[in-house]
Amino acid sequence: MLKKSWRNTLIINIGAFVLVLVLELLSGWLNKDGFDSNYDYFMWAYGYAINIMIIIWINHFVLIPFLLDKKRYVLYVMSIFGIILLISVIKGYKNEVDWYTVTKYFFFFMYATGSGMAAYFLRRNIIFQRERAEKEQLQKEMELTYLKEQVNPHFLFNSLNSIYSLSRQQSPETPDLVMQLSELLRYQLESAKKDSVLLKEEIEFIENYLLLEEKRLSSRCAVDFQLEGEVSNLNIAPMLLIPFVENAIKHGAQSTNEQSKIDVTAVIRDRMLHFAIVNTKPTVAPQLKRKGLGLGNVKRRLNLLYPNNHTLEIEENEKTYLVRLSIDLSVQQYKR
Repeated sequence: MLKKSWRNTLIINIGAFVLVLVLELLSGWLNKDGFDSNYDYFMWAYGYAINIMIIIWINHFVLIPFLLDKKRYVLYVMSIFGIILLISVIKGYKNEVDWYTVTKYFFFFMYATGSGMAAYFLRRNIIFQRERAEKEQLQKEMELTYLKEQVNPHFLFNSLNSIYSLSRQQSPETPDLVMQLSELLRYQLESAKKDSVLLKEEIEFIENYLLLEEKRLSSRCAVDFQLEGEVSNLNIAPMLLIPFVENAIKHGAQSTNEQSKIDVTAVIRDRMLHFAIVNTKPTVAPQLKRKGLGLGNVKRRLNLLYPNNHTLEIEENEKTYLVRLSIDLSVQQYKR
């Protein structure tokens, strides 16, 4: 990496020197006939290019990193003016110092140095922007991986609790539900490896999970699921909707022996997914031992994956808890 960096720096500076030399040759082209030979004309332009690049190299490799970047502004200004004045005196010296000529050289080299600094800071800003974008992308990758790793066991523990409850009731449906759970877990494990899945598969996953929970909760919970619109050829981030369903069950039917209800609606219009889920709340809300991670994670994932292409509304009153989520699925979400 270090060798590559030095090689790039060397190539850039050789290119800069050639560019400055070409510009000097072109700037004096009209006065080319005033020189004794083409060689004399070339050496005149070469001398200017060398002087300009010496100032630029001292500025870029010494003064900027050791003075300007360390906020030693007064010393930096004095140093850059001193270097330019020294080069101007050397360039304008012929038997004695011609201050008129030195002054012309000074302002010319000031202009050349300013142009070089503009190019330097422009390139450095581009590099900083690229590095910052790479760091942000890496941070997103790490954060999304962490969030997905949290969501998966969260779903698994909830599902195992459902099977455990049925087994304690010695329900004859327990073996079938174990098989149903295995299919859900298979989908979950496969989807966890992907950045996006078909919306149709994600909707089917939610339907099957609701069927499993409806059987476990028996007659004390009525579940209604409605789907409107065409789900084909649409993709969505995996396991993005299930935390809302889990939350509705956990804080609704699962937390009370009262009669409860869960309504889930998924509407697709113009490649927009409008997902809503409402659950009734128990008359007396139980005190939960630990706060779940599901909703916090899904909110963060939405902000990372669909930062400007989703809306999330959560409304709560004494009797119901309502979630409305809209996602523009025509926009490609962030990819790892």
